Amino acid sequence: MTPKTTQQDINRIVWKACDTFRGVIDPSQYKDYILTMLFVKYVSDVNKSKYADYLERYEGDVERADRAMLRGRFIVPEESRFDYLYENRNAGNIGELINIALASLEEANREKMSSEDGTNVFRNIDFNSGNLGDTKDKNARLRNLLTDFSDSKLNFEPSHLENSDVIGDAYMYLVSTFASESGKKAGEFFTPAEVSSLLAKLTRSKPNSRICDPTCGSGSLLIKAGQEVGSNNFSLYGQEVNGSTWALAKMNMLLHGFEDATIRWGDTLRNPKLKEGDALMRFDTVVANPPFSLDKWGADGAADDPHNRFWRGVPPKSKGDWAFISHMIETAYEGRGKVGVVVPHGVLFRGAAEGKIRQRTIEENLLEAVIGLPSNLFYGTGIPAVIVLFNKGKKTGNVLFIDASKEFENGKNQNKLREKDIKHVVDTYRRFVDENIPAGVMEEKYAYVASSDEIRENDFNLNIPRYVDTFEEEAEIDVQAVQREIEELETELKAVQAKMNDYLNELELL
Repeated sequence: MTPKTTQQDINRIVWKACDTFRGVIDPSQYKDYILTMLFVKYVSDVNKSKYADYLERYEGDVERADRAMLRGRFIVPEESRFDYLYENRNAGNIGELINIALASLEEANREKMSSEDGTNVFRNIDFNSGNLGDTKDKNARLRNLLTDFSDSKLNFEPSHLENSDVIGDAYMYLVSTFASESGKKAGEFFTPAEVSSLLAKLTRSKPNSRICDPTCGSGSLLIKAGQEVGSNNFSLYGQEVNGSTWALAKMNMLLHGFEDATIRWGDTLRNPKLKEGDALMRFDTVVANPPFSLDKWGADGAADDPHNRFWRGVPPKSKGDWAFISHMIETAYEGRGKVGVVVPHGVLFRGAAEGKIRQRTIEENLLEAVIGLPSNLFYGTGIPAVIVLFNKGKKTGNVLFIDASKEFENGKNQNKLREKDIKHVVDTYRRFVDENIPAGVMEEKYAYVASSDEIRENDFNLNIPRYVDTFEEEAEIDVQAVQREIEELETELKAVQAKMNDYLNELELL
């Protein structure tokens, strides 16, 4: 049996491919070239495998197999196939050939690989750019890149592939490796897979749901939210402000078979593009990991927002956390919409404008749960984050607080949520919702259910230690025993000093 392509194989080859660009372009640009080539290799391998299946089904009838391929969900023209590019790796115009391959791939799949205004996925990727060096050096780099991806262990045929989230996991690997070099803030790059899984499970959607991530990044959180439905009866929507990251999200959707996913390119706060007519589109589930405390998010124009998203108040211009939350709440269906968002802890207790917005959402009885996460889960920052859940169909006035900050696996670079940690949080939340747990301690040192009156008495401060008592009593100290131990140590020290003096006298050093 042929060994499967593992994530370790992909990471090894991706790391090797990074060497091609080191010292030539900024590390933040590695992903544009490497993940694009990874996408080409993936669709080429899947296409080749599908063609072989058709040839077998039609007993070698090439004409019938070719017709069947044209009816497939994704068309890969001959000049766009990885094998064609690899065969021509020594061509003097290899950069131009790769650009032609990408353009042909887009043209053959125009509806799936462009935005609503016709912008193509690969518009910012130029393999013939002078930024890659002069012609000789550029050709050598691209030849090395193609050679790296021709590795026999990199086989994306379905029967050879261990994990389906190829782009997402490779993206996470690149981000975790180069986040510090490229200077990105937490959450701006990628939501760790375990946090995405936790958020998707907490906001689990029913069949026939509309699911949205207004800051979707590479789309992995959105995909996980969809997979939690348990059927194919759902629709995915997202918006992403960064052009190259938007392109990765489009590729990620295609790799997972979500060709109908609607992913818009643009600034969600300044220019929301998920609309029906002139009105904002509404969703059953809205999930996001927005950039933490985003500065200059668009506060100047918020008061005149045509969609009236900030009627509870305009957040400070230097911290956009509540701006994203306000947008998410306004785009959730009335009476049933759910919102799950990853934010920094300051969202729970900061005052002034943020405090007023927080108070109003609590008084509307939208807040359902506050879940504290361990520190050092996110790339580029060690600060702890919190998941906040809102529910427009909430049945009780109580709010669940969970302190999950101490349950994790200690990692070398980042900490990691284990399956049992995720299950503990999700099971606790489900019990709170399904069993209508009354106010009071739900689980010692871990979960507490607060009434609306208690939150009001705390001036609408949601800081978790105000509700979950995590105080650990220190063990009593036996003062007499400690004193005896000190006296014994002092006696031993005197004996050692005396012996040392004897040795020094013998050596005539005293």
